[in-house]
Amino acid sequence: MPGLLSDPANSNSLLSTLRASEVADLKSRKVITSGMLPKVDSAVKALDEGVHRVHFVDGRQPHSTLLEIFTDKGIGTEIIGG
Repeated sequence: MPGLLSDPANSNSLLSTLRASEVADLKSRKVITSGMLPKVDSAVKALDEGVHRVHFVDGRQPHSTLLEIFTDKGIGTEIIGG
């Protein structure tokens, strides 16, 4: 997965940035399901514990972490507090 998708059936529907406060709505609309549930729940818990942001990136893509952090748009999903 390239990150969190607004439409899990469409790999082009990547959510670049997501606020933790939006997670409950996405869960209720079945946007966040299956294997993404524990990942997103862990990200929200980390944010609640003081982490400033969490990034989901596709580890199969070369240099994915660098591309996420050092490009304007990024390549994955950034979850931030709020």
